[in-house]
Amino acid sequence: MKLYYSPGACSLSPHITLHESGLDFEHVAAPTKTHQLEDGTDYYTINPLGYVPLLELDDGTRLTEGPAIVQYIADQVPEKKLAPANGTLERYQLQSWLTFIGTELHKGFSPLFNSATPADYKPMVIDKLLSRMKWVDGQLAGKPYLMGDFSVADPYLFTVTNWAPRVGVDISEFANISAFRERVAARPAVQAAMRHEGLLK
Repeated sequence: MKLYYSPGACSLSPHITLHESGLDFEHVAAPTKTHQLEDGTDYYTINPLGYVPLLELDDGTRLTEGPAIVQYIADQVPEKKLAPANGTLERYQLQSWLTFIGTELHKGFSPLFNSATPADYKPMVIDKLLSRMKWVDGQLAGKPYLMGDFSVADPYLFTVTNWAPRVGVDISEFANISAFRERVAARPAVQAAMRHEGLLK
C-alpha cells in the first residue's frame, strides 16, 4: 500500500493508523502547496481533487477521504481492535465520531487557513469551533479516548486539534482534551508518524 500525505495535514490521521496497524506501507509525500511529488509527478494525475490523504492498494485501487481510509485500515487487522466490528452499534458510534470530527472540527478550521477569509468573519469561526471543542471536552470526561478504548477516531481528533495553535485558537481551557492529546502523543505509532512527517525532532 502507498499513503499519499502532506506533513501536518489531515493525512496524519491515516498515517498514525497505519503505524498502529503494523501493516506494510510506503509513504509518498504529496505537498498540498505544490501538488508535485518528489519524482516530479503532478499529484492531480493521481487524485484529481488534489488533496490528501489517498491510499493506493497493492492492486492499484485508490481510496480517498480520511474517515473511509482509517476504517479500511482497521478492518485489515481486526485483531488490533482499531474499530468495532461492522454492523455493531459501536461501529456506528465510531462513524458518528468520524463524521463529527470531519464536518464540525476539520471543516470548521478550514476558513482559518484561508488567507482570503475576511478578518471580521474569523471570530465567528473561532467561537463556533470553541463551542464544539467544549462539547468534545465534556464527552471525554472520565474516558481516556473518545470510544473509551483507543480507536481510529482518536488520531483524527488529535490531528485536527494540532491545528489550533497554528491558527490562533486557544484550546488550553479544555482539560480533558489536553489530557487526551498528551495520551495520544505518547503512543509509539503517533510518534513514528509525526517523526516521519518532520513534526517531531
